Amino acid sequence: MSEPKLSEAAPLGPDLRDRLIAAPEVILEDRDLMRALIAANERAMGSNIVDLRGIAMERLEQRLDRLEDTHRSVIAAAYENLAGTNQIQRAVLRLLDPVDFEDFLKVLASDVRQILRIEAIRLVLETESDGEDEAVQRFSDVLTVAPPGFVERYLGDGRTGAPRDVVLRQSAADRQTVYGASEPKIGSEAVMRLDLGAGRLPGMLALGAADPHQFRASQGTDLLTFFAGAFERAMRRWLA
Repeated sequence: MSEPKLSEAAPLGPDLRDRLIAAPEVILEDRDLMRALIAANERAMGSNIVDLRGIAMERLEQRLDRLEDTHRSVIAAAYENLAGTNQIQRAVLRLLDPVDFEDFLKVLASDVRQILRIEAIRLVLETESDGEDEAVQRFSDVLTVAPPGFVERYLGDGRTGAPRDVVLRQSAADRQTVYGASEPKIGSEAVMRLDLGAGRLPGMLALGAADPHQFRASQGTDLLTFFAGAFERAMRRWLA
């Protein structure tokens, strides 16, 4: 069925016409209605006339759509960063509460893990011993011991060059050594090197998430660097 010609279109009712004349911005603010008016104008002019204003308006609308998408992305990133900052602050404050090392490990395995919304958290300490210490066995859900050089190898995960102090990635091939064979599947992890002071072997803090996209190499590491620095200072206090 063909569209009616402009001359055949039904006239506006007096009430609707008076309302549009009294408030013409209603039409200007309705994008779909403006498109319909522009299309009607183009049909009235005929196919041999190029409406530059219509083309310009269409391009401006496209640019506006892109600007709105960018605006939403910036706002979403800002909220995500703010939420991440709040998480790290709450986790650091909780780490300051324990009065002994045993309570510190319990808080790390429970409250801090829940605050950071991860499936597993592991404190890895390099040691010359065989790892059969009673305390290590009692806190195996959060504390792991490893031979010297393990931290460097795990951070590097087979890559050449010096590894960074904070690494975000999908979990490494050797993750069972860190998280244990019975741990839920770890899809991504944040791994932080720990400097435990002069004369001590290095340590490592590993945060494991089931979501493979929770920790990505493209993410910033400033907040986790701060968290690792605060954790290092707490560990030095207990080791002293």
